Amino acid sequence: MTSLRLDFLALAGSVPDLLRDPAVAAAWPGPSALAEFGVAGLAGHLAYQVLSIPPTLAAPVPSEPTVSLLGHYERVEWIGAGLDDEISVRIRQGGENASADGPAALADQVDAAVAELTQTLATAENRPVRIPLWGPWSLLLDDFLTTRMMEIAVHGDDLAVSVGIAAPHLAPSAVESVVDLLSRLAVRRHGPTAVLRALSRAERAPRTIAAF
Repeated sequence: MTSLRLDFLALAGSVPDLLRDPAVAAAWPGPSALAEFGVAGLAGHLAYQVLSIPPTLAAPVPSEPTVSLLGHYERVEWIGAGLDDEISVRIRQGGENASADGPAALADQVDAAVAELTQTLATAENRPVRIPLWGPWSLLLDDFLTTRMMEIAVHGDDLAVSVGIAAPHLAPSAVESVVDLLSRLAVRRHGPTAVLRALSRAERAPRTIAAF
């Protein structure tokens, strides 16, 4: 299995441990660190990053055009969307639906998905895959897994901050993949000069180089 897929599985395997933390259960009905997102909904959205992959792999090879990793982010509707926009509401509702049975059940579902993916990703071809709610395009499997790694890393931290616990540990190689993607997205959004200054010159650093 490739190192990227092993990194994905390691990140995915950290999700159930986070969901089972007593602080998550205690904060389950309350608000999260993200506007309009409850802790339960955020946990469901985090879990979805893993739970969505087995059915995606089981689906037929899509007929939609395959785009690059950055091309995917040029097309998604959620970047820049307002809190009340349809895509934002749909994402939050999806998280709430996924978490309806509580944190323990959600953790068990993710555990089962990780066990399945440990087998299927070992031999899966790097073929086009897609999630229908994206729009009319697909991604190569490994690019898709990279997007899920970023989502798991970012939303794992969101959930940890929301319930007052330490952020999950990330393997160094997984951090490299996630930071590489976020850096490329930051350059796309702010330009190379802004990113270079933020990383090398505090006196000339812009206020933000956030990727989204």
